[in-house]
Amino acid sequence: MPNEELKQAFKLHWVASERESGMILREFIRQRQISRRALAAIKFGGGLILVNEKEATVRYVLKGGDRIQVIFPPEEPSSGLVAEMIPLTIKYEDEFILVVAKPPFMSTIPSREHPAGSLANALAWYYRDKGLPSTIHVVTRLDRDTSGLVLVAKHSHVHHLLSEQQKQGLVKRKYIAIAEGYVEERSGKIEEPIGRKPTSIIEREVRADGQYACTLFEVTGRSSSYSLMSLQLLTGRTHQIRVHLSHYGFPLAGDDLYGGSTKDISRQALHCSNLKFFHPFLNKQMVFEEPLPEDMRKLLGKRG
Repeated sequence: MPNEELKQAFKLHWVASERESGMILREFIRQRQISRRALAAIKFGGGLILVNEKEATVRYVLKGGDRIQVIFPPEEPSSGLVAEMIPLTIKYEDEFILVVAKPPFMSTIPSREHPAGSLANALAWYYRDKGLPSTIHVVTRLDRDTSGLVLVAKHSHVHHLLSEQQKQGLVKRKYIAIAEGYVEERSGKIEEPIGRKPTSIIEREVRADGQYACTLFEVTGRSSSYSLMSLQLLTGRTHQIRVHLSHYGFPLAGDDLYGGSTKDISRQALHCSNLKFFHPFLNKQMVFEEPLPEDMRKLLGKRG
């Protein structure tokens, strides 16, 4: 690996403890949750494994106090992703992750219907401007018209670790929604399977052969027209909140795809207000909050 690439490469460092003396390096690395795929990429794709500043194989037998460094191969920015100079609202950043607040009417990644102007396009520009040699790894996506917090990993290994947390339900998001109608229950659980609607490539619906889906809700305010709700997903199905609330009889305000009206707001009134996860390198819980955007605040003013 050339010196310039080595300087920019994503690296991890550890010191072997006395308890780990005698352990094979391969096992040490495995315990650090570096996947077999990543290890193969390091071995054959231009990465390095160093022990005490010297290149080592995974068969090396560790001694207490050994300094281990794993240098991942450089990532190539996606050739099909156009970098666009779009302002980002960055809530937090370190060498491993970004937390950004996505506005409504912005796709998370480009699509056939919206090939430009996405969060990924904006991140590609930001990475290029900052000299970050990475592809875009979005951990928590949001629908185009849903606003709020999005978690982004700056490297594929970081993405792998956070995706494992997601599978274990350790990446938690809370949403604020404004639903049409008067929801009488103060709290509850919507537990209905969701699948693709046969007549649409976009829409989902509650159907017996769908995937298990569970949404917890709490009603925090009401009027004759709208109900203000706090929701938490226990599963992550496409359009889950939108489908569940519509099925429940209270579609999101502005969500004309699932039965809502756009008379008071031009997009579904849904906002990711809270994001919580465990930082795999700082070893601490991270919690972020994002207030409601202006269009939902205005809608709340019409609740009476």
